[in-house]
Amino acid sequence: MKVLFPLLGSVPAYYREVYEAIRCRTDERVQVEVFQRLLQRTDLSKTVVGQIAEHVDSSDGFLSKLSLYKVLALIALAQQGKPPSPKLLEVCIQELPKPHLGEPRDLKALRMQPAQEDVLTMSQTLDKLLVRDTVQLELIPEKKGLFLKHVEYQVTSQRYKISVYRRYSDFDVFHEVLLQRFAYRVVPALPPKRMLKGVLTSVSEREFIEGRRRALGRFINLVARHPFFSEDELVRTFLTFSGSDVQTKLRDTSKKTGDEFMTNRLATQAKEYLPADIQAQFSASRELIRNIHNSFQKLRDRAEKMAERSKENATDLLMFGRELSTLGSDASPLPSLASSQSTWGTLRQSLKSLSVEFAVLSDKAAQQGRREEDDVVEKLNLFLDLLQSYRDLCERHEKGVLHEHQRALHKYGMMKRQMMSATVQPKEQASVEQLESRIVQVVTLLDRWHGIQEWQFFWPMHLQSGLFCRLITLIDIY
Repeated sequence: MKVLFPLLGSVPAYYREVYEAIRCRTDERVQVEVFQRLLQRTDLSKTVVGQIAEHVDSSDGFLSKLSLYKVLALIALAQQGKPPSPKLLEVCIQELPKPHLGEPRDLKALRMQPAQEDVLTMSQTLDKLLVRDTVQLELIPEKKGLFLKHVEYQVTSQRYKISVYRRYSDFDVFHEVLLQRFAYRVVPALPPKRMLKGVLTSVSEREFIEGRRRALGRFINLVARHPFFSEDELVRTFLTFSGSDVQTKLRDTSKKTGDEFMTNRLATQAKEYLPADIQAQFSASRELIRNIHNSFQKLRDRAEKMAERSKENATDLLMFGRELSTLGSDASPLPSLASSQSTWGTLRQSLKSLSVEFAVLSDKAAQQGRREEDDVVEKLNLFLDLLQSYRDLCERHEKGVLHEHQRALHKYGMMKRQMMSATVQPKEQASVEQLESRIVQVVTLLDRWHGIQEWQFFWPMHLQSGLFCRLITLIDIY
C-alpha cells in the first residue's frame, strides 16, 4: 500500500468521496459488510468479485482507508476488462483509474441497508452456531426390566435451563419426525439400534452404551445448534417436555406443523435455481463426499487406536508402579547369614519411591488418552456424522423420487388396462393418451431430477424440491 499510495494527495477525489460516504461514523475504517454491498453495485461477475476479494486487506471485520483505495482501483481495472491484479496498479500510480459506482452521496445508504444474502446460503459463523445451545447428555443408573435393562439419559439444555429424561426410542421418534418436518434438509445421523446379546454386564456392552451416549450427544447438539431446527417447536418440545409420553407429544406436534416444504416461499421457485449441469454437479459432489467420508473414517479409526494405546500405556505404567511398590513394601526378614541386609533395605526404599514416579507417569498417559479421545476422536466423529447425514439425504431423495416414478407408472398401467377393457368409453382414449404424454414429460424431468441434491455442505436447504412439487402435481391431476 505504501508503494501504491505514497502520498494521500495522489488519491483521486472520487476515492475520498466514496470513503467518506461509506466509512463508519465513529471509526475511520470501513465495515466489511458495507464493502460487500459496495461490490454488488459493480455489475462484475462473481468470479471477478472473488478475485478482488482475495486482495482485500481486512482485520476484525474492517478495511482501512488505504485498503479501500486499493480495492477501488482494482474494481476500476476490472470494469475496464483488465485482470484485477495489484501489479497493474504499479504502472498507474500517477493516474489511478476511476471505478463506476454511482454518485458518492447515493452510497451513504449502504451503511444502513441490511446485507443482501444469497437465498441459497445460510450466513452463520461457527461461533454463532455454538452459542445457540449446549446440550449435556448423561447416562443415569440403569432400570432393570423383566428381560432387558433400559438405558435412560438425562438431557440438559443450557438454553432452556431444564433437564429431561429420554430413552433411545425417544430419540428415534424425534429423528423420525425431524425427517418428516425437514425432508429437504440435512438431518444429523442417529446412531443405529442394536439388540443386546450375550452378558449384559460385559465390557463390550458397557463400551457400546458409552459410544452410543457420545453419538446421541453429537446428534442432539447438531440439532440444537442448527439455525432452523433450533427455532422449531419439535426441538423445543424434545428438550423441554417432561410429561410421561414424549413420543406422542412429538408426533402430535409434527402433525400440527407439517412439512416445511409446504410453507417455504422458495419451494415454488426452486427450479429457477437449478444449474444446467445439475446432474454432473451432483455426481461429482456425491463422489467427493464419499471419498472424504472414507478418508476421514480411516483417520478416525487411527486416532481411536492412538487413544486406546495411550490408555493401555497408562494401565501398564500403573501396574509397573504397583509391582515396584509391592517389592518396596516387602517386610519379609532376611536370613541372618545374608550379607546384604542393609543393601536390600536401601533398595526397597528406592523401589517404593520409584513407584510414585510411575504413578505420575500413568496419570499423565491417562490424561493424554482422554484428550485424544475427547478432542480428536470426538471431533472426527462429529465431522463423520455430518458427512453421513449428507449421504443419507442423497439416498433418501433418490428413493423418494423413484417411489413417485413407480406410482406414476402404476397409474398409467391401470388406465392402459382400462383401455383394453370392453367397458372403456370412447372419451377415455383421449384421457389415456393425454396421460401418456404427461408421463413422458415426467420421465424426462425425472432423468434430470434423479441427481438433484444441494450443493452446500453444512446444513443446506434442498431448494430443488420445487421440481418435485411440480412432478407430484403433474401426476396427481389424474
